[in-house]
Amino acid sequence: MIRRYAHLSTGNYNPKTAKLYTDISHLTSDAKITQDVETVFNLLANQSKIPRLNKLMLAPFHLQKNLIELTKQTAQAAHEGQKCRIILKMNTLTDESLMEALVHAGQAGVQVDLIIRGACMLPAQRPGVTDNIRVRSVIGRFLEHSRVFYFSAGKHESLYLSSADWMNRNMLRRVELAWPVEDPKLRQRIFNECLQTYLQDCVDAWVMNATGQYVKATPPKSRSATPKVYTSAQQQLVALYGGSKN
Repeated sequence: MIRRYAHLSTGNYNPKTAKLYTDISHLTSDAKITQDVETVFNLLANQSKIPRLNKLMLAPFHLQKNLIELTKQTAQAAHEGQKCRIILKMNTLTDESLMEALVHAGQAGVQVDLIIRGACMLPAQRPGVTDNIRVRSVIGRFLEHSRVFYFSAGKHESLYLSSADWMNRNMLRRVELAWPVEDPKLRQRIFNECLQTYLQDCVDAWVMNATGQYVKATPPKSRSATPKVYTSAQQQLVALYGGSKN
């Protein structure tokens, strides 16, 4: 019996940029993921037909389509009155189709938080258009380079790591991957360290206002000085933003 192991990363394997960037590495023996990785390598080596994968989402074939579908599912859950959230961390957001899906999700009642270090073409907090979408940029000592995609619809949570920014070139003109983090403890750790921490940051964070300008983030007056510990990502979101919001 062959036991495969795979190492996936949100960044490249460049020894110079590794000293400046912060990324996430994921070592796994999940049979379906490792089988998918082998299939992708065979595709690159043999230029075979577009593969059918178990868990990985692969650009330029179905990554963009699947991300749009995840966003639409979250929007549908919001239409049904369920509590929903989308939190995305990446370097750049410029893909038109994905931005359109996020706008529709926000208009459906989904609270969307975008942690975009660099270019973001999606305007936030525009009255009647993107009221439910917030954009922040965090630039710290090291270049925040990891891509983390979180979708919460009712009782269902999914978190993906990826090598791809939400750009047209990454979605349609490059080979990029996104993969799910299914272990609850690992998913919680990534949520805490890579999403919640950035949403609470008021030292290195800048927030986009309705005019498209970035202003320095300030701590909410109502936030307790002593952080609390929560057992799930969804409970943390309720504590951060209140139970009345989707």
